[in-house]
Order: sequence, then structure tokens, then C-alpha cells
Amino acid sequence: MQHVYIIGSKGVPARYGGYETFVEKLTAGQQSSGIKYHVASRRDNTELSQGNDIFEYNGAEVFSINVPNIGPAQAIAYDIKSLKWAIQNAKEIKAEAPIFYILAARIGPFIGKYVKQIHELNGTYYINPDGHEWKRAKWPLPVRKYWKISERGMIKHADLVVCDNRKIEEYIQDEYSAFKPDTTFIAYGTDTTPSSLNRNDSTVENWFREKNIQENNYYLIVGRFVPENNYETMIREFMNSDSKKDLVIITNVEKNKFYQKLLQSTGFDRDKRIKFVGTVYDQPLLRYIRENAFAYIHGHEVGGTNPSLLESLSSTQLNLLVDVGFNRDVAHDAAIYWTKENGHLAKAIDKADQYTKEQLFNNENMAKQIIANEYTWQKIIAKYEMVFE
Repeated sequence: MQHVYIIGSKGVPARYGGYETFVEKLTAGQQSSGIKYHVASRRDNTELSQGNDIFEYNGAEVFSINVPNIGPAQAIAYDIKSLKWAIQNAKEIKAEAPIFYILAARIGPFIGKYVKQIHELNGTYYINPDGHEWKRAKWPLPVRKYWKISERGMIKHADLVVCDNRKIEEYIQDEYSAFKPDTTFIAYGTDTTPSSLNRNDSTVENWFREKNIQENNYYLIVGRFVPENNYETMIREFMNSDSKKDLVIITNVEKNKFYQKLLQSTGFDRDKRIKFVGTVYDQPLLRYIRENAFAYIHGHEVGGTNPSLLESLSSTQLNLLVDVGFNRDVAHDAAIYWTKENGHLAKAIDKADQYTKEQLFNNENMAKQIIANEYTWQKIIAKYEMVFE
């Protein structure tokens, strides 16, 4: 039996978040009977973790870890405690050649001594470095410096680096060529099942009526409300476009300083088309909203393969993406690209508004084809199982 310890996600069942969804899908869609997954879960992740030290979920053993609330260092403490537990468990069950797969590069300065223990067990250490955490505007400068140092340490000691985007793989190979890292590209997956709802469902009717939005008459943005997702550019440019459609923004803005700052810098409250509609956790409803948007605008620029980009390519007829390598690597020619240059996105929106039915149809088909060829969970799970076995 191949024992695989997965560390770094908040745990399963997944509530939200890319890594959490990944672990949920990997365990739920397990195809090989020769793998046993052990998944770290933060004690505060779900009721199951609050009530149990260890429990089974999707056939995986989930172990709950207590983490003190110590600000940004909380994630570091969580990863270290999880890794200690995993190494101890592998010893106790005498796991043969266990694999320790760590998601995100947060414990680089400490990893060396644990990798020694892993190798003494005849085990291997894999890392998924995620995107460029050290570029995220939400972190103060000292924290960003720490992430960069940490990434370096994680790559230096890795037996295998799993990259979810070809551009990340290129970056790891270039930036850390001195370590000669062994890398592989396995993307993130997405669901391709259409929404189970239709326009006559009360959930759908109520939501659209409440928010005063019409099907196929809005541009959509879904994502965390943070500066590096380029909300300011997207809102300002939409305000400068001639579009008669709405801009629907699904995100959490409660108690958010960034929201006030944006309000002052753009004055979006004076534009009736701009609609902040809060969050939507109901997945079939969210899928329906994506499927019935006229187009999706994507401004993420620091991650690898972004889950919400894959979702929009699999469900929305037209996508307008910020022009960075990660996004081009995924969407190729099945999108309109925009830069942060003044007026660029506004022009792209006006151009999109002129698309014919045929252009929209061709674009949607191209995007869905890309997802079917490369990004279904079934294909991603099969690739992971080959690597683990």
C-alpha cells in the first residue's frame, strides 16, 4: 500500500479554497486501490474536525491539528505540526516508502531537518509551490520576503516539485537551476457538469429578481476581493466602456478597507451598471450564474492555474483575461486578452459587445474543448496517481 500524506490544505470536507477543493476531488475520485491518503485538517475547518482527532472521509484518513491563532505565522505552525504528526504516523504504521506531499511553500526555513527524517524512513518529499505568494499585495514587505526565502528552501530540499501551470514549471527551473529541481506539470481540474438548475427554479428566479439582473446581460467577476486581482482596473475600465450591460461582482466585501478605498478612487457607486452582489456559496446557483453571463472578466495575475479561470472557461461563453503567461498557458486563443494599460480593457469590452452569435459560439466551443482535453478532474487524478505509484 502506498501511503500519501497531504499537508497544507485547511482540510476536508472542503468549504472553499483551491487546495481544499483539490484534496476533496483527489480523494473522492480515487481510481487506484493501491493508495491510502492521510490528510491534515485544521481543527477549525469543519464540525468533523472539531469533534474528532481522526476520522475517515472519502476513504482517506483525516487527522485534525490544533493551531494557535498567531496571525500570519498560523499557517507555518499548522504545516509544521501536521508534518510532525505525519512523520510520526508513518513510523508507527511502518509505512513503506511513504510520500509527504506539501501544498504551498510556507515552511522553507524549517524543512531541512524534516526532510532528513523523511529520507531516514525511506520516504520522499513532494512540494506544490502554488503561484507567486511573495508577489501578493495583501502581504506586508517583510512577509513577502519571508515567502520568497521559504519558497527557495522548499524547492532546494524537494524530491519532486509538482507545478500546476507550465509557466510555474519554467520559473522553478530558471530561478532555482542551481538545485537542479526535478519538476512535473500536473494542472488543477474543474467540474464540467452543467448546472442542475434552470431559469424557472425559484432559487434562480429570486436571485436574479433580487439583484435586478437579466440573463445574458451582464459581465461577471468572481473572486477574492484583494488588490492583486485587479479589481480597480476592471471596475474603472468597465465604467469607461460604452456597454449597456451590467458588471456583476460576486465577492465578499464586508468589513473590507479595500472596498472603501476603491469606492473613493473610482466612484463606482455613481454607475448603476456596477453591482456588488455579495457571495454565492450555492454551487449549482453559482454555476448557473456563470453559464448565463454574457462574458467573464478575469484579473488574477499572481497564481498558477487559477480554479475560477478553469470554471469560467468550462461554463461562460466568452472570457476577457488579464494578459499574463499563466492565463495564456491555459486559455490559448479561446479568450480576449487585456493589459492594465489605460483604456485597454474598456476597448476589449466594447469589442466583446459587438461579437456575433457565431463568434460567441465558436469561442465557447474552443474553451470547452481545452477544458475537456486537459483539465477534467478525471485526467488530473489519473496523473497524480501515476506520480504517487
